[in-house]
Amino acid sequence: MLAEEEKEFYGVLYEPCRKSRYPEAIYVVYTGDVNVSGQQILEGAFRRFNIRLIHPVQFVFLRKRYLVEDSLYPHFTLLGQSLGSVFLGWEALMQCVPDVYIDSMGYAFTLPLFKYIGGCQVGSYVHYPTISTDMLSIVKNQNVGLNNAAFITRNPFLSKVKLIYYYLFAFIYGLVGSCSDVVMVNSSWTLNHILSLWKVGNCTNIVYPPCDVQTFLDIPLHEKKTTPGHVLVSVGQFRPEKNHPLQIRAFAKLLNKKMVESSPSLKLVLIGGCRNKDDELRVNQLRRLSEDLGVQEYVEFKINIPFDELKNYLSEATIGLHTMWNEHFGIGVVECMAAGTIILAHNSGGPKLDIVVPHEGDITGFLAENEEGYAETMAHILSMSAEKRLQIRKSARASVSRFSDQEFEVAFLSSVEKLFKKQERKFPFRIKGKENR
Repeated sequence: MLAEEEKEFYGVLYEPCRKSRYPEAIYVVYTGDVNVSGQQILEGAFRRFNIRLIHPVQFVFLRKRYLVEDSLYPHFTLLGQSLGSVFLGWEALMQCVPDVYIDSMGYAFTLPLFKYIGGCQVGSYVHYPTISTDMLSIVKNQNVGLNNAAFITRNPFLSKVKLIYYYLFAFIYGLVGSCSDVVMVNSSWTLNHILSLWKVGNCTNIVYPPCDVQTFLDIPLHEKKTTPGHVLVSVGQFRPEKNHPLQIRAFAKLLNKKMVESSPSLKLVLIGGCRNKDDELRVNQLRRLSEDLGVQEYVEFKINIPFDELKNYLSEATIGLHTMWNEHFGIGVVECMAAGTIILAHNSGGPKLDIVVPHEGDITGFLAENEEGYAETMAHILSMSAEKRLQIRKSARASVSRFSDQEFEVAFLSSVEKLFKKQERKFPFRIKGKENR
């Protein structure tokens, strides 16, 4: 599976093409995947997300993507990646100067480049701000976090230097972001941060990312389980912020405390994608954690599985786990709810504000924050009667239609229409060395 932001990127690319609102347009995608063909990219999108193109797109392959890899910048990573994106953007601009440029990968520092050098109308689809007010608060309060190492929190001088660096970066980030003519954000959580940093409320709208909910809604709720006991699934790329260790520790606590006495068997299945060797190392560490906790025979890992296999697991699962703090949206959460899996997500970010919210007064899932809370809530869900769980599953399913492909298409096209109206030289796009008429 690809990362959530990659899935949102594919949605931005494909959905507007589906209804041919702008049939005269030529759609160009900048990509750093130089070792694959455009056709392979499209096949991957279909295999993983069930997205099929009707109209063709052109791919422009960039060779400087290494400039935005975090491994290149062990210190001052945010600044290094952002400056690197400017050079990557320049390479892109030299190969293709578009009439309308939409950044959906978080390279905000490329916006002034395309607007003032390329003369483009520019739009942004922000799925996660490069820096957030939460990150500033963590550093200010000297709390340990993914963006704040323990040795910095213990040193008042280093904490002060980092806080100054973060505030300066946030100021510059706000300046480049304000260059966007249209801003789309994927959730209420992202909206709050972007409004605070970019201060462009007059052109900012929430556009929930496209979720293929219909595919999961086709799974019968009364389908007989083929596996004994209960299956708990987690859907999310193996990245540090997804906090898979919390899932394993909470699951171990559930088993060790024998919170579910009537359950014949329990299994935790972690489904996700590995992008590189770091992710593979992370999975190995998770395997060792499950061994250390003595639950390895109850924990299973499924890496880079195809969409159909993901669907099968969700059709069998009783509970879907999500443990990322301040997840910007949560496509995996929506997919679990659409599939009829009772979701247990982190009490923050998109799941809290937009997804796991009551529908017509009925609960649609559960939220937790720590190891104990997750274990107790899992036990509570498993102790429910089948009828009570079915009622929650039905309410959850009824609530996810607002995240469908169709809803995304309407909201996205409504936002980008402003870009096309402002553009004097409309279509087609111009590719270096060739006029596409």
